Amino acid sequence: MSGEGKVVCVTGGSGYIASWLIKFLLQRAYTVKATVCNPNDLKKTAHLLALEGAKERLHLLKADLLEEGSFDAAVDGCEAVFHTASPVSLQANADPQRVIITSSFASLPYNGKTLAPDVGVDETWFSDPAVCAERKLWYQLGKTLAEQAAWEFAKNKKMDFVTIHPVFVLGPLLQPTINSSIEILFNLINGGAQEYPDAYYRSIDVLRMHTFKLWRFLQLVADVV
Repeated sequence: MSGEGKVVCVTGGSGYIASWLIKFLLQRAYTVKATVCNPNDLKKTAHLLALEGAKERLHLLKADLLEEGSFDAAVDGCEAVFHTASPVSLQANADPQRVIITSSFASLPYNGKTLAPDVGVDETWFSDPAVCAERKLWYQLGKTLAEQAAWEFAKNKKMDFVTIHPVFVLGPLLQPTINSSIEILFNLINGGAQEYPDAYYRSIDVLRMHTFKLWRFLQLVADVV
């Protein structure tokens, strides 16, 4: 599906998943408004500016997660928002058609329930903040509280809202710095990490999962119109 004439926003634009999202969207003719901490910091943005189509259709905007309203200009006029930065509060005067949040697997299984072959796991599964706090799982606690707040906000504003929950993200790097997931693999390959248990992991294209949610929504809108 061509994105010609369509504008989308990607928050946390210099991040690992966000960088690939921006590249993918530019390749499909979308105009992308990407938020970064400092648009003039070429150490964080040079790889984005070098992407094909960036000169014509990529706009880098400064946004501060702790500054209320700083994301308004970025999401204004967008058909969709890929929210890979966290946390952030979207303002009521911004009206994207769909918001897609990059959450984490960490916000799902830490609820005290037993995982077993006969136990169904569905969209009602979320980590319990009390369980996370008791086990001192602060990263998981933060992700869980952020997701709860986002869903409550979406419910109150009647927003079309989707969350994606990657587990362990691997793949080629666009940015010059190594992210946490890649660092684990890097250390393992170079003998700097402990051994990991044998296990089977299902591989899913995180990038395409994000964009599929957007394209499916746009197709539904087109069918209605």
